[in-house]
Amino acid sequence: MDLSDLLIFQTVLQEGGITAAARRLNRVQSNVTTRIRQLEDSLGVSLFERSGKRLQATPAAHVLQGYASQLLSLAQEAREAVASDLPQGMLRLGAMENTAAVRLPPVLAEFHQRYPAVQLELRTGATAPLIADVLSGRLDCALVCGPVSDERLHSMPFCREILLLISALGHQPLRDGRAHTLLAFDSGCAYRQRLEQWLHYSGCAVDRIVELDSYHAMISCAASGMGLALVPQALLACTPAAGSVARHALPEHIAHADTVLIRRRGQRHAAIDAFAGLLSATACPSD
Repeated sequence: MDLSDLLIFQTVLQEGGITAAARRLNRVQSNVTTRIRQLEDSLGVSLFERSGKRLQATPAAHVLQGYASQLLSLAQEAREAVASDLPQGMLRLGAMENTAAVRLPPVLAEFHQRYPAVQLELRTGATAPLIADVLSGRLDCALVCGPVSDERLHSMPFCREILLLISALGHQPLRDGRAHTLLAFDSGCAYRQRLEQWLHYSGCAVDRIVELDSYHAMISCAASGMGLALVPQALLACTPAAGSVARHALPEHIAHADTVLIRRRGQRHAAIDAFAGLLSATACPSD
């Protein structure tokens, strides 16, 4: 049973016969008759009975009529939604945790007010898995650490984060020469990757990496002397434990991290276009 079968069935029911239905559908009568028989075979019931030269709808046909109307109406609604330039439907957005916590709340509030027909779903994660989810179609778009060079993706700048290395108060990690514990997200985190590379080239040894799942945990553990962490300045500024850690400036190529919005290249999605437009209009200044 497919939608075209249901449309033919509904037309026959409305017109009261094969001939009138075929004329309305611009089909030959034999095609309409064959499609009705195929529909009956797939359902295992008779939908029409002949009474002389007229067709009489069976009780099963009247039951099917209600479902056919709903399905055809829903299909038309789906076609209009896909073709429409008005933002509506589901928007599956991904974002790094710090972006979701600090940058997105006012943007999402404005988006929700402007486009109430869009059902927004937000998922946080590290840059690498977010990129993979956009490429696979599990996410429609995502805010990740750039640059992103994959030719399958289009990226748009949103804001620039200033990253700081933090440690316990009084600790000078770049001077004491000993090995350190690194507090970080999993290996898919772009911030962690750039910090590991810089520590390696700067000669600052790391003897272990403790993976945590939140910045609040990283900041608290760094304050207690457990290890070093790399955190965005904007996030640290609104964290109660910020006064309990020492902040260490980093070289510009490490400290400056651009956040970009990525989407699949050539993708047509009115809700993504609307979200991208709002991001562009409210782009965050560098901290």
